[in-house]
Amino acid sequence: MAVEEVKRRGGKIKEALIESKDQRWHCRNRVSLVFGSNDIEELDTYVYTKDSIDFKKVDFHQAKSKAIEEILDNSIDEFYRGHVTEIHVNIAADKKTVTVQDNGIGFPTAKIKDVYTEFRTGSKFKDEDLDEKGFLFRTLGQNGLGASATCLTSDSFKATVRHYNTKKEQTYEFLDGALKINKTKEKPFKGPSGVKIEFVLAKEVYKNNIVDEELLRKRIIDLAYNNPGLTFYFNAEKYQYKKGLFELAQRIDQESAQMFGEEKYVVEGVNARKIKFKAQYDLHLSICLDRKSDDRERMISFVNSTPTYDGGFHHDRIKRLLINSLKEKLEKAAKKDKIQIVDNDILAGMTMVIGIIMPNPRFESQTKRKLVRDGHLEKALESLMSNNVEKFIRKNKEFMDFVIERAKSRQRMMDLKDASKLAKKGKKQRVEKLLDANERRDRTKCSLFICEGDSAIGGLRSARDKLYQGGIALKGKPMNVSQASIKEVIENQEFADIMSSVGLAIGQKADPKDMRYSKIVFLADSDVDGGHINTLLTNFFFTFWPEMFEQGMIQVAKAPLFEVITDKGTLYCETQTELDILKNKKDVKIKEIQRNKGLGEMSQEAFKHVMNRREYTRISVKNMKASQDMLETCFGKESQLRKDLLIDSDDVDVDLTSMLGTKSAKKVAKKTSGVKK
Repeated sequence: MAVEEVKRRGGKIKEALIESKDQRWHCRNRVSLVFGSNDIEELDTYVYTKDSIDFKKVDFHQAKSKAIEEILDNSIDEFYRGHVTEIHVNIAADKKTVTVQDNGIGFPTAKIKDVYTEFRTGSKFKDEDLDEKGFLFRTLGQNGLGASATCLTSDSFKATVRHYNTKKEQTYEFLDGALKINKTKEKPFKGPSGVKIEFVLAKEVYKNNIVDEELLRKRIIDLAYNNPGLTFYFNAEKYQYKKGLFELAQRIDQESAQMFGEEKYVVEGVNARKIKFKAQYDLHLSICLDRKSDDRERMISFVNSTPTYDGGFHHDRIKRLLINSLKEKLEKAAKKDKIQIVDNDILAGMTMVIGIIMPNPRFESQTKRKLVRDGHLEKALESLMSNNVEKFIRKNKEFMDFVIERAKSRQRMMDLKDASKLAKKGKKQRVEKLLDANERRDRTKCSLFICEGDSAIGGLRSARDKLYQGGIALKGKPMNVSQASIKEVIENQEFADIMSSVGLAIGQKADPKDMRYSKIVFLADSDVDGGHINTLLTNFFFTFWPEMFEQGMIQVAKAPLFEVITDKGTLYCETQTELDILKNKKDVKIKEIQRNKGLGEMSQEAFKHVMNRREYTRISVKNMKASQDMLETCFGKESQLRKDLLIDSDDVDVDLTSMLGTKSAKKVAKKTSGVKK
């Protein structure tokens, strides 16, 4: 069954008008198809200052910039062919008239009109043409569009060609996009051959035909860096560089700039006409390393001297090869430190300066801002990276260490976020091991005793002031946080319970207003193990909340080592020295001495004696840096520091006072390192 007409048409229908436009109209009215955007955009790039580079966003007009570059590119192509040594560029006082002149060999004057007014006219269409040595030519222009498009979109365009072979000179003047053409008679010339172009872009096409002098100067300097040995003059300013793009890297950062590598990579093959050919890829990579910066990497790149602002295949491949090589080298250290290195750990603060000169580059569009993949270029880049990466690693050992530290710092920040989330969650959960104080209105009156073992909690339970004193028991020795990641700390159940009980969160300062206890009191056995537990707890609190020591919140309760029954009642001695002094007192008659091996052996009266004290020994800090260093010595990963402390004399000055004096620090060091003295 035939499909019925959707709508019955009555009368005559108006059809679309089909037109044919010439290339002048099409170029002037669709200039963005040839030269890119005809509007001002914000481009993240750089400009040259007197001695350095200023990275910033600039107002960039792609179409105007490309129209000028197309004329410059023709001169650069002549340099690649070995015919140009100087290029002169001038911008007149009106900021509209631009002149580009080279000392190349020119071309036949009979072709001037076609070259500058007809698309698809040029000398670079035969991608497989070879030079006298059998190498493929390397050029910027390939489509026969650029120079003619500039002419057709100019109010005036004057071309003077001096042809080396015929020794003849002729000038053509194209007005209003070549609607009107004037020319001089062909005549002999004296002096150097070459091409001189003087033009004013059409205001009708570009909306504003004023040329940005700063960006034009930037383009000239870029070209000079890309082509060492080629001399440029811009408004009589001379630019010539011997080391090329490496000098650009030095201009970015004189101290950190380094040559990663340069390479000439040659490919041999047979073309479609079964003629053997060679293709040469000249590669350059310089790198600047700014360790102070966490900004994402910068890539300054050029392909056959044209800036690839939008990157492309060469950006992606160089970055990936560099990242993979450095990650592989750092794999062992990363595994040891239990961290994962991500791309940004390596790339942050890095600036890469890339230069590639190659035959037949392919870009996404006529604007040439993004390079597409090329199989031979891929192999050339792999060769450049593999041949130079080991040298780079050997030369930059400090940078490699810095990458590890950056990864640690990033991991720490991630763990701190996780810790903060867990802390919020923990505040809402009940801690099973917590023997809580009953005060609800004013928690600043409350103290939390951290005890060694469940048996100690049993004694504390009946001896404490239930309103203001709470307790929580440790099961053995707590974790050494100096040799653990934040993730391991927050996953440790005992520390998680302590933080939830007190109202602390790793990564957040201890604010008395938000805490459930204003004093944290360590209560451990009066032996070496008890001292070790106290210092491990001190290390925990000092590592994450050093401000608690400044506020006097961290304290130590000394349990009596001896309970002495006398005719005057029971007395308590914390040390053997105190007991000896008591024994020598004539007015005291000792009936019985009980030595407590630990808190679990203390009598109820002894517990009450401890709990009824108004003040305990505060762990104060006179010198934060010295205290931090001592804790790092005692508990850090560097065992040699502990060995040095054990061998050192007893006159070491330590500022973690009242607790980590030199002798107790040495005991901790001995237990941590396992070294006997």
